Amino acid sequence: MYIGRQALYADKRQLAAYELLFRDGPHADHATARDSVATSRVIVEAFTAFGIEELVGDRGCFINLTREFLVGELPLPFPPGRAVLEVMSGMEIDDEVVEGAAVLGGQGHRLAIDSFTGDPAAARLLPHAHYVKIDMRTGDRHAVARLVDQCRRIPRIRLVAQRIETSEQLELAHRLRFQLFQGHELARPHLVTTHALSPIRLARIRLLTELSAEEIDLDRAVATIERDPALAIRILRGVNNAASGLKQPVSSIFQAVVLLGVPQVRQWATLMVAADLADGDESLLSDIVVRARMCQTVAERRGCGDGATAFTVGLLSAIGELLGGPPGELTDHLALTADVADAVAHGRGELGAVLRDVQAYQRGVGADLRGELLAALSWTNASLAEPEPVSR
Repeated sequence: MYIGRQALYADKRQLAAYELLFRDGPHADHATARDSVATSRVIVEAFTAFGIEELVGDRGCFINLTREFLVGELPLPFPPGRAVLEVMSGMEIDDEVVEGAAVLGGQGHRLAIDSFTGDPAAARLLPHAHYVKIDMRTGDRHAVARLVDQCRRIPRIRLVAQRIETSEQLELAHRLRFQLFQGHELARPHLVTTHALSPIRLARIRLLTELSAEEIDLDRAVATIERDPALAIRILRGVNNAASGLKQPVSSIFQAVVLLGVPQVRQWATLMVAADLADGDESLLSDIVVRARMCQTVAERRGCGDGATAFTVGLLSAIGELLGGPPGELTDHLALTADVADAVAHGRGELGAVLRDVQAYQRGVGADLRGELLAALSWTNASLAEPEPVSR
């Protein structure tokens, strides 16, 4: 997965924030799409696949929003304060957009206006804005000064000089007392890369169906998440996300779902469906679930604690191997109980012993676990082939 990240600086070139930008490949140097799918992918990948703290640290970040997010047709699955919501340039500003901006502002979100030109329609957003970006490439310093004066009538607005491409433009921005500075003269967008699993689209649609029912079967919903390793890892990271405000360690997917709450899980699943542009490799994902199920079965037979916890250990170990890197690299980014983290990263404890035995059997050595393997294969095949639930 790829995200573009461009720095915004305060005075004296002090790094202040980043703008997160859609990129669709390792060689992309600009956004190839500016629609709601692109925005959904940036949000999902920034807050789950990468981790927002890993991307921006303790600094702020700007995320472009399309009309669908502003008017409430698509959800924002993070609380106010972690990201500045940037109203994209070129958007038609009508009553619905203005009302949506007011609602988001009332919820505590901070808004920015991109490429403000003084257009009367865009000016309707000024009372709800916390940041206004002005394009410094206009070449007319008097026009820029007029825009600055217009925005300064609202004291809380902070001015961002954007698209600074020459030292003269940077000097003008300083002279006009902009608070933030962004552009190629200071820093070009930098491509940030991470590896993530391709999701199973059908499982996610099934989960949305289950979470939207009048009477939610939480056990069934959790089972759906457990069969989708890519979604399971995002749910666990969602608990660990500083924006969620949840710091309690978890030992299973079920506990993570309970802590996050059904509305939050539904929001993440909704955005992941929108962001999912390619089907996952189901044979590969099936192998991951088989290991997880084998760990659960072996743990339950031996009486080694909760089967759901053993399932999570097997799931995380297989995902970690697929993504590569040291075993502890994945667990370091998740809010896990000590026994789960030690089992996955170091093979310690009763759960670690279960995991080591399953891994050894999968390599063709160790204890005979043919019965557990056949049972796990049967369970996994039946689970992944499960039809859509009947609507209520």
